[in-house]
Amino acid sequence: MQSTRLSPSTRAHVAGMLLLLGATLAHGQTWPARPIRLIVVAPGGSSLDAIARPLGDKLKDLLGQPVVVDNRPAAGGTQGTDAVAKAAPDGYTIGLSYNGPLAFAPYLYAKLPYDPLKDLAPVIITTSQPNLLAAAAGLPVQSVRELVPYLKARPGQLNYASVGNGSSSHLTMELFKLLTGTFVVHVPYNGGPPAMISVAAGDTQLLFTVPTVIMPQVRAGKMKALAVTTRKRYALLPEVPTVAESGIKELADFESIAWNGVLMPAATPRAIVMRLNAAINQAFADPALRGHLEAAGLEPVGGTPEAFGKLIADEAAKWAPIIRRTGARLD
Repeated sequence: MQSTRLSPSTRAHVAGMLLLLGATLAHGQTWPARPIRLIVVAPGGSSLDAIARPLGDKLKDLLGQPVVVDNRPAAGGTQGTDAVAKAAPDGYTIGLSYNGPLAFAPYLYAKLPYDPLKDLAPVIITTSQPNLLAAAAGLPVQSVRELVPYLKARPGQLNYASVGNGSSSHLTMELFKLLTGTFVVHVPYNGGPPAMISVAAGDTQLLFTVPTVIMPQVRAGKMKALAVTTRKRYALLPEVPTVAESGIKELADFESIAWNGVLMPAATPRAIVMRLNAAINQAFADPALRGHLEAAGLEPVGGTPEAFGKLIADEAAKWAPIIRRTGARLD
């Protein structure tokens, strides 16, 4: 058998790759050696914050270093997401972001300072849940079937809150308006808590957002839960019907999922990405953490970095034409 000899340049290239691989593995084995900053692109009290803080506590036990939560809700979450994208790729700055800055923003801004698919390394999907359509307690409707004709009879006379321009909360209502031929005025807020307060106080009348924000007010009698936006009823709120169950033909295929996940700067060593992925998957297997999140209306997902990357790309492709049809812009 003829032996295969490598050229000097090829041997040098292989040697370089082996050194790089060794350095990458060493990164993963020694990381983390100091506290980790977790940038949360939503305010304190939001659904993202409700994930970040208990997850950070669990990661402290699993990784042996504190996880410091840094809330950066400005600019619909794009400012915080950009900070993650531009951070040093050493594993000490990670981010918790959601579909707004990751899948919607490229079509809402003429010039976004980061590319979600190129400048960020997906680590893991944290939770996925429906948006919940809630109404102010005083609004005289009890279902989506009653709401649509009520809105059609009052074009522009009612307001809806959202958790911010370009968020799933915003675009879900815009899709609802587009399909039903209704007109409700958009009033954006900086995050879920102030949006929820506005509806509970009657300053706005409607809100699509995750159950975490809404259900405490529903249980207190200050808001009404009308429907969830999954195709099937949500396992954590089985008593609430879906939008599609309204029987309105235009809403038969209505679906809008709110999701979020952990990311790192794109150049972060793969070994560090995989170690953090494994730690979060392990955290989600803990019954106490799962119970805490589910009690808040959040369903843990987990999985691989590749699954999260595919979700970002698929959702961007789905919502791009909807954003263009609504004409929604943030600049």
